[in-house]
Amino acid sequence: MAAVMPAPAASRLFLSGNEAVARAVWESGVKVAAAYPGTPATEMLEVISTYPDLYAEWSVNEKVSLEVAIGAAYAGSRAFCCMKHVGMNVASDALMTLTLTGVIGGLVIAIADDVGLSSSQNEQDSRYWGRFAHLPVFEPADSQEAYAMTKAAFELSEQFQVPVILRMTTRINHVKALVTVGERVPHEGAGFQKEASRFVMVPGNAGKRIPLMFERDDKLREFAESSPLNFIEPGSDRRVGFITSGPAYMHVKEAFPDAPVLKLGFSCPVPFEKCRELAALVDQVVVVEEVEPLVETELKAIGLAVLGKEILPRQGELSPNVLKPAIAKLLGEEVPAAQQVAPLPVFPRPPTMCVACPHLGVYYTLSQVRNLTIAGDIGCYTLGAGHPWNALDTCVSMGASMGVALGLDKGRGASDESKRILAVIGDSTFLHMGMQGLLDIVYNKGNVTVLLLDNRAVGMTGGQNNPGNGYGLHGEEAPRVDFVKLVESLGVKPERVHKVNPYELPVLFKTIREEVKVPEVSVIITDQPCVLVKDYHKLKPYAVVEDKCTGCGSCIDVGCPAIHVTRRGQETKPNGRVVDLAWVRIETSVCTGCGLCVQPCGPKAIEHFVPTSPIQLVKGGCNA
Repeated sequence: MAAVMPAPAASRLFLSGNEAVARAVWESGVKVAAAYPGTPATEMLEVISTYPDLYAEWSVNEKVSLEVAIGAAYAGSRAFCCMKHVGMNVASDALMTLTLTGVIGGLVIAIADDVGLSSSQNEQDSRYWGRFAHLPVFEPADSQEAYAMTKAAFELSEQFQVPVILRMTTRINHVKALVTVGERVPHEGAGFQKEASRFVMVPGNAGKRIPLMFERDDKLREFAESSPLNFIEPGSDRRVGFITSGPAYMHVKEAFPDAPVLKLGFSCPVPFEKCRELAALVDQVVVVEEVEPLVETELKAIGLAVLGKEILPRQGELSPNVLKPAIAKLLGEEVPAAQQVAPLPVFPRPPTMCVACPHLGVYYTLSQVRNLTIAGDIGCYTLGAGHPWNALDTCVSMGASMGVALGLDKGRGASDESKRILAVIGDSTFLHMGMQGLLDIVYNKGNVTVLLLDNRAVGMTGGQNNPGNGYGLHGEEAPRVDFVKLVESLGVKPERVHKVNPYELPVLFKTIREEVKVPEVSVIITDQPCVLVKDYHKLKPYAVVEDKCTGCGSCIDVGCPAIHVTRRGQETKPNGRVVDLAWVRIETSVCTGCGLCVQPCGPKAIEHFVPTSPIQLVKGGCNA
């Protein structure tokens, strides 16, 4: 993405939380920003990369991205790192020592929690890292606060020489609001100053830093008490007061506009005296936090009488339709019918792969191969667990397919002896955390077949570049990993490494069927680009010849969303039963001509589309 001149100071811009953070990072004089793509955090670095006067990179994983930011902060420059919540699990090794060394230049770590599980495998609460790593946590409630708190976080980071966690959630990351912005203020680092006792964390040095960390905790708690980010809104209805943070604050204000509220923008360390001040104003205190009862537990530990998860759910967003019934029950009231918000009935729309996705042929083939146990991974190809393929048996975390597959092999019981073990992983995920797992399979002589799906993009998060596709963050040429050489260097025998075209179903089927029978590790690499990146080139679209289609549905099993079943009439059977007749049509306007549906079609009813009108010629047409 090319750098552009940002909007001038005092502009009011319509920004998502991610865009607001990116603007604040640039204005704060940050020199280095690093991340690995992960929804809902991805857009932060994408937008940062469009600003001038700083360095931004997609790192191979979150741990590396944090380490790059740490190095820049050690050199006295301001640095920024962002990731989704599960990404911090990967980066935590560096984080837990960083808390002892501290930083020189300001370092802000934005962690995006996926409250409500929009696109994640769990709903963990990243505020725990503040407690675990003894770090301050800021929690914005909207885009303007995300912008302001990011700038404040850099100031705090340098004041206390500590990294600051900016805890966001999907609702803040992706919802847009008006944000008033300022100018960039350059920040020049003094350069790295050698201090081995601080920056070389051997046991003898680390032990001396721990008391300093505890001393910093006390200073931060004192600072939190007076921070303008923590404030009380007195309210007029004193029956219930709320202690809350982040977007939950917005929900509380919408549901109970007259209630006293303590808003925690600087939520860790918890300002206990502020909490006592709020408690003195009201009859009862309810802690509204998404998702874990962290503040609630800490307040109960100091003897403050509060309610929280006794009346509120421990998962999902705490929206007004959740809060109102809970508080009404607490007060012994009924919620008026006009205020009861029932969830709207929604027609089920399960996620699926894109039209002509190179993974479609892989999962169609896997669904046809019998006696397989398939360990899956994180990416677009996780959708292979769904209909119509049902071709994944496990999915845990980034890169886990490798280790899980080896464990399935080594731990197999008597009933599993005949089962073949296969692991599926994408190119970016393999580079992120899969290489070590494959090395472990080779080293420990596992009987596992690995399907390495190289679609030349971090597909699930929007097609970002990675070391496997030959392009850098800005689209510039970069070294491209040769996956054949890489897996061979990890110990896979050359004769057990195959590169195949996933659109050639007979070759793919034959290769998989043969390799799963081999009693040693083998790797099958598919090498076709994601249909949404510039390396993909469309071909002539296909259409269904109605007179030839028997409605057998073999093409439907491929799973391409461009293929639809339609009703074409009824037929009366000899026994008098009336049955619907179906046929298949292809949305020719979106078909890319990959040919996957043609191959399983028995009656040869799918042919290249021939436009029959000027409108079809321009728009691509549709044989509806």
